[in-house]
Amino acid sequence: MRQSYRILPVYTADVSGICSALYELGGMTVIHDPSGCNSTYNTHDEIRWYDQDSLIYISGLSEIDAVTGNDQKFIDALVKAVRELHPAFLALASSPIPFMSGTDFPALARIVGKQTGVPSFFIPSNGMHDYVRGAGAALAQIATSFVTEGKPADKSRINGRAANILGMTPLDFAAPGQAASLKRLLSAHGWHTVSIWAMGDGLDAIRQAGSADVNLVVSSVGLAAAKVLQQKFGTPYVVGLPTGLFARQVFAAMERAMEQGQNQYPCKDRSAGKPDSTVTIIGEPVTCASIAAAFERRHGVPVRLLCPLEALDEVLAPGDIPVQGEEEAEPWLEQARAVIADPLYRPVCSQGAVFYPLPHVAFSGRIYLKQMRDLTTWEVEYNGNE
Repeated sequence: MRQSYRILPVYTADVSGICSALYELGGMTVIHDPSGCNSTYNTHDEIRWYDQDSLIYISGLSEIDAVTGNDQKFIDALVKAVRELHPAFLALASSPIPFMSGTDFPALARIVGKQTGVPSFFIPSNGMHDYVRGAGAALAQIATSFVTEGKPADKSRINGRAANILGMTPLDFAAPGQAASLKRLLSAHGWHTVSIWAMGDGLDAIRQAGSADVNLVVSSVGLAAAKVLQQKFGTPYVVGLPTGLFARQVFAAMERAMEQGQNQYPCKDRSAGKPDSTVTIIGEPVTCASIAAAFERRHGVPVRLLCPLEALDEVLAPGDIPVQGEEEAEPWLEQARAVIADPLYRPVCSQGAVFYPLPHVAFSGRIYLKQMRDLTTWEVEYNGNE
């Protein structure tokens, strides 16, 4: 029963995470699947269709082709599409069916790349993991394939304080103007933004990411790319979202990272679920830990973080609680006197709990799109009686 859900939906899958991460970069993303994965992504997980196009396709995998392994049909369709559309790259993603039949995606990508001359690669996926893994792997591949040393950026006008923002997609940051808001906040604290991965900037800006002094990881989606950039350029990274009273801790950590060359985890600088915690927040760990830290600094009340995603342990503080599925989350939510979470969590919370809605596209899709919060400015109005 631990893998069954009676009330809650599941989080966005890895294939949608890949599409979301690569949406604005000028490439072509193809999901090998009959049609279900792309229709789910189109109708639930993507909010940019309204004003921005992207080359995201489904292969239309048929039952007979899946059974017989007719890869040549898929190769021919890919080659034709790439030659007609001239994308900056081709990214392949796998749904459960070709994963179970053992399709050799890296080989298919090499064949198409050789025939077209367009960079082609497979983003490890199978439709059975959450968006953090898929989007994270996609951004890591971009960091590996497209970020080069190049010419050093002219940083004389910014006193050498330049940063990349990693891990920003509408799945976690859906409020209108969220990328611009965060960029303004960095500028107000003396930081020039080289690139935003991957919402608001294209591939040309991302190619210059190696010139930054620090990489700011604002969600766990950006952590894998931060590690690739550190390996290639020695750039330290800081894990945390500058929000509310927590912002100054994040910017102080960025200064330390630049001066010392060491990674910083300000999102762990919290009470992190003391036994007397009566406030619980649930969602993506970096954004929610940052909101929790701002809450604790403003109200002096410890916050327990429940993490329902496949987050790496390194972004969780001692006392944070990984939960796998509805059954593990329910006991913690039933005992909380105040809960900060997506509105779809309300039915599994205690009836007496005060609920603070924090809509999350990766959980509830576009249902609460008009209620999305700017996570850099939003603060919980907590009266202390909960």
